[in-house]
Amino acid sequence: MGGIATLVGVKRVGDSMPPEEWDDTMPLPGDIVQGVAGDDQEQRLAAYSAARTRSEVSNLLSRLSRRSGSVWVKVQRGGVTLELRARVTSYRGSNLYRRYTVMAAGDDRHVAVLGDITPQRCTELQEMSRSVVNMDSISSAFDRKKNIGYDWKKKTAIYLPDRNATLLSSILFKPFTTDRSVDAITRRAMAWFSAAVSSGAPLVFVNVQTELFQSTSTFPSRHNQQTSKSSSLPVKKLPAVRLWFMPGTHEIPVLLSPEEGETRFGLDIKRTEEGFIYISSVSRGSAAYRAGLHSLCDEASKSRNLVVISRLEGRGIIPAEASPEGLIRCCDQAGIKAALATAIRELEEVRLHVMAWPNHGPCSANCKMDAGHGVLLPPAVTSFTQNLDAKA
Repeated sequence: MGGIATLVGVKRVGDSMPPEEWDDTMPLPGDIVQGVAGDDQEQRLAAYSAARTRSEVSNLLSRLSRRSGSVWVKVQRGGVTLELRARVTSYRGSNLYRRYTVMAAGDDRHVAVLGDITPQRCTELQEMSRSVVNMDSISSAFDRKKNIGYDWKKKTAIYLPDRNATLLSSILFKPFTTDRSVDAITRRAMAWFSAAVSSGAPLVFVNVQTELFQSTSTFPSRHNQQTSKSSSLPVKKLPAVRLWFMPGTHEIPVLLSPEEGETRFGLDIKRTEEGFIYISSVSRGSAAYRAGLHSLCDEASKSRNLVVISRLEGRGIIPAEASPEGLIRCCDQAGIKAALATAIRELEEVRLHVMAWPNHGPCSANCKMDAGHGVLLPPAVTSFTQNLDAKA
């Protein structure tokens, strides 16, 4: 892991149970596994074993499963330590090696997928779980004579392509030291956006706004102009410009499922000058090909567009900032390739989202994408994007 400390945590929950049916008595994404113990009361009090890696947890669960199918799992969720009742289940990992994990005590569909993950990723997953599992009672929190209940989890799952994301993205353009008005920064922002759309990235303009940006700049000293000496002087708060945009009209979720013996997922990636990561080719017969990415690439190629990856395992990889030096802060290709290489070695599935133009339909008849998500159509942007597309 390159020296990065990791914890044993729940990476995700099996796909057979919808999130709206989760509750806080089940192992949830982001839970940090501190130990497991047998069902016997004495074992539970005395035999919680520290869990350092996923393999250690799997081996411990294997031993406990021989005594009883039920276990107790001690997890850290936020600032609270919980003891959850669960049952041991097994599955075939890479090289047909049997691994063990846990599932909810009351529902076989809720199977925890364990992994060695960073504390930062655990925090991100816990935030997602907190948004999915509502622990408050609407009836006790509101006066129903004045307020109405709303099923946020259901609406989010239906009307957002990715229930863990807001769909909106933004990039912050910080001012150059030579800028003295917001106009120059806004021109750069719109030039970047127009260039990105012209290159084939499926973006829809939403809005721009200014933000205060504190900076210092270096100016020639009045007393040393002849010798070109300079001194750092504080500058007033300068405006920065944040450009909001959407990935096409929706994002297509794709699941890459490797098969035994495969050494790569079968997709090649490149980066545009504006910092977007896109799929340049798909190998026939690969996991990416089976997931339907080849059809999306073929369709995009006909219209000279790109299949841009917006999220990898739920994490955004869209450019986020343009620095005062004019550098675009974006995701590192090498980091993405390393993450894919690690996953393929473990024969683990990888979830990614790709941006879609308004005329993109399902990627293919057998495309492994989620169903039932709505398409978000922002108002008053169609003519603008069509004009940009015409210039491409």
